[in-house]
Formats: sequence, C-alpha cells, structure tokens
Amino acid sequence: MKKKAKNSHTYHQPLERSLLLADVCEMYYLEGLSQAEIGRRIGLTSSMVSRLITEARERNMVDIHIHRPLESDFELENELISQFDLKAARVVTIRGYEFSYMKYLGEAGAQIFRQYIQDDQVIGVAWGTTLSAVVDAFVIEDLIPSQLVELTGAMGSRSSEYEGHGIITRLANKLGAEYHYLNAPFLCSSKATAKALYADPIISQPLSLAGEASLALMGIGSLDPEMATVLRFGYLSKSLVHSLRASGAVGNVCGLYFDIDGNPACAEFCQKIITISKESLLNIPDRIGVAGGRDKVNSIIGALRGGYVNIMVTDNLTAQSILDEIN
Repeated sequence: MKKKAKNSHTYHQPLERSLLLADVCEMYYLEGLSQAEIGRRIGLTSSMVSRLITEARERNMVDIHIHRPLESDFELENELISQFDLKAARVVTIRGYEFSYMKYLGEAGAQIFRQYIQDDQVIGVAWGTTLSAVVDAFVIEDLIPSQLVELTGAMGSRSSEYEGHGIITRLANKLGAEYHYLNAPFLCSSKATAKALYADPIISQPLSLAGEASLALMGIGSLDPEMATVLRFGYLSKSLVHSLRASGAVGNVCGLYFDIDGNPACAEFCQKIITISKESLLNIPDRIGVAGGRDKVNSIIGALRGGYVNIMVTDNLTAQSILDEIN
C-alpha cells in the first residue's frame, strides 16, 4: 500500500476546489516549489498540478506583475523639447507597439505627474484609455491635499474605466484629494443646448475652477478611422469623424480639435461641446500630455504646435516618427 506523502494536505469531498487552486498557486508562485514537489505534497501528479495552475489563471485567481524598469531615450527627449519648445519631455523606450506599450506609457506618465504635483493645487484631468493607464500606474506614499476637476464633459457610460468620472474618482482616492465632476454631456444636440448648459452654475462653476488649475493631465485623441477611441467606444459616429477629418482636424485635446499646425478646427462642432476653452487651457502653466501609437503621430504634432501640451510623455517609436514627419 502506497504511503501518503509527508506534510500532505487532504481535501475531503465535496472538494473545495477554489481553496485547492489557491493552495497550489501559493506553493508554486510564492514558495517556489516545482510542480513535482507540489504533487508529492498534496498527492497529485505533476500534470494534474499543471492543469490546476492553468485553471487558476483562467479563473483570474492569479495576478502576475512584472516590474520592468523604464528606460528613457534622452536624445529623443531633447529633440522634442528643442523642436516644440517644451518644458519637459519623457520618451520611454519600447521594443514595439505589440509589447504592452500602453502600460509603459502609463508608468512614464505617472512618474512625470508625480514630479509636478504640489500641495493645495488645482489639477485639471481629462479622460481616455491612456489616462486610465496613468492612473492605474500612479502610486504615492503620502496623501497630497489638492483639488481635481474634470476638464471636459462626459462621453457616455459604455466604458466607465476610461470616462472622466471614473478616472478622476480613482485618482482622487489615491491622492486623498477633493474632486469636482463636470456633470454635462461632452457633445450636445445643438449650439443652443450647449450655450444654455454653459450658463448653468452646475457647469460654469467646475469650468471656472478648471481655469484656476496650475497642472493638467491629458491624453491626445486621434481621428484615425481604425484606432480612434471616440470610434471604438461609439462616442462619435463614423460620419461625424469623417466630417471632422474632412475639415482638416487631425486630433484633439479635451475635445478641442485642431489641424496639423495646431490651429483650431471644426468650429461648428466645437460650438456644441462642453469642455474647457482653449484660452483657459493654455493659461494652465503645466500641461502634461500622454500619448503614443502609430495613429497618434499627427495628433501629437498638432497638439504640440498648438501649445495644448507643454510637457510630453510618449514612446521612442512615436517620438521618432514625429521627428521624421516634421523634418
């Protein structure tokens, strides 16, 4: 008769499968035991242990974080600063867009953001997938008393993780800050509706506070027909995006659309949106823009030429493409 392995765990019927999966993963990932050692400890074969580990990962019971150090390309940073008269630039090195570049952008953006935060500061915050990555990566040891305010109206509730309300709430919880929603739609049905909303104190007060901000954290949106966030999440229709592109727009910051030279574009469209004005935005001393990707090259060029952003965070592939495009 086969002896039971020493220190073995016994799982009685009904099998507590979740506890079994947790035990196996703790032994494998935390204690560093091999699958054979785990099998001997709990009386299973190595192949059975392997299947349990796979099942645990498929059930999202395991989170694996790789703390890869960020490498900066100082030459590209200096080139961007020189070409666009920026206050600062951070260019994180990536191997390719397929290698989790959004995560690296988020980490680089979070690092730059930490450098510019001060106590008792009003901070304007936009929305988007890249900003969501920045907030995910943001870590701070001591709370910083400050006020966060949304810079643009809501696009909808289809992806609350990337929406302004969700982003500003998550960031406020990490900072221990007060936060102020801009409780209005981004795009109104008419100019008259937008004008009426601007007159309402519920809208005018947070926008007034946004005008007092000394720091802004923003993404840069593109109008790429395949990659644009506003299309992928259904915020804007294909016909409207086509119309914006036809008018010369290449991208936006806070919904303020511009052409490749940074000049305002889509005047008709911009009269129907609720967002901070370009004048108020450009009065914010430190305007951090975080963006990267093949589809963002012209958008970033327009944003930098128009002064919408004066502190740029991007990746080396995008930065090189920007410099190739303008030279």
